[in-house]
Amino acid sequence: MKIVFLVLLGLHSAAAVTHSLKNIVTASSQVPNFPEFVIVGMVDDVQIQHYDSNTTRLVPKQDWANRVTEDNPQHWERYTARCLGLQQIFKGYIETLKHRFNQTGGVHIFQWVGGCEWDDETGEVSGFRQVGYDGEDFLSWDVKTNTWIAPKQQAVITKNSWNNDKALMAHYKYLLSQDCPDWLKKLVNYGRSSLMRTELPSVSLLQKTPSSPVSCFATGFYPDRAMIFWRKDGEELHQDVELGEILPNHDGSFQMNVDLNLSSVTPEDWRRYECVFHLSGVKDDIITKLDKTAIQTNWGKTGDGRDGGFPLGAVIGGVVVLLLLVVGIVGFFLWKKNKKGKDGVQPANTTDASSSSLSSSVEVQNTGL
Repeated sequence: MKIVFLVLLGLHSAAAVTHSLKNIVTASSQVPNFPEFVIVGMVDDVQIQHYDSNTTRLVPKQDWANRVTEDNPQHWERYTARCLGLQQIFKGYIETLKHRFNQTGGVHIFQWVGGCEWDDETGEVSGFRQVGYDGEDFLSWDVKTNTWIAPKQQAVITKNSWNNDKALMAHYKYLLSQDCPDWLKKLVNYGRSSLMRTELPSVSLLQKTPSSPVSCFATGFYPDRAMIFWRKDGEELHQDVELGEILPNHDGSFQMNVDLNLSSVTPEDWRRYECVFHLSGVKDDIITKLDKTAIQTNWGKTGDGRDGGFPLGAVIGGVVVLLLLVVGIVGFFLWKKNKKGKDGVQPANTTDASSSSLSSSVEVQNTGL
């Protein structure tokens, strides 16, 4: 089984008007050095709460997230108890699915994602749920019909059982169309100063060897809604360029790069090229001219005699944080991409209705799988 780790990235900028509340629940079997059960809650893809079976405590991960105790002083204790209950239910889910798929030992992962989105400009709200098992879709929720869809034969029995519980399906609709958005609005208000901040990056030109592509490297920006690209004579380039992924830094900011292959470019034409960094919500772009004397290298001196060298600390820091996010936040990515729309993105269910970031999007089916 191919295991792909889930990377929790992406925040909304001040210009963004769509906010999201999401809970990711991961149960695992026989995964070395990893908790058997993990819950991560996120607002605008920023982690706000965490629970795992090793600590058996639901705890806030942002200072502003702890403001939930203003209205409910026992919030963390109450939902720690709920997480303990979910832990046992999910353990049973894995055993049920192992039997249904005719499996015995080995590594197995059961995961669901649930939550809602809210457009603070139009007021439009929508919910989502999706369930995955061992790296593949198991159940998807159709937001338009408020029913579950089974992409696998082994999921049909669960789909029928859950869809036939009309009271529970009505409860789902209420939670994800009203309760979850109400809680999301409250959390966005709590964290507005953090979620809406804007930080510009430092931009450098890097080159490994004289024949390597020149990399335009931006680090320290926030949020992650950004673009970086090369252009020639004012026109964006699509050939001889390679765009890297956005990665997190240790301080919560982000980094990204775009490489330009100059093998067919004469030195005289270098002045026609420039790197452009654009951050959503910021009017002015950061433009960096392709200048040989400004390139940092790890093979010697730059053209003007200065010491070269990549800012490896920033790069390594991003990689380390990425690994920490993987190990300390969630587990495994069961879907190679989110599939929003009529197939839904998401998971499921509990019959205990209560206003909270956990209950609104993680409702556990008491009748089992």
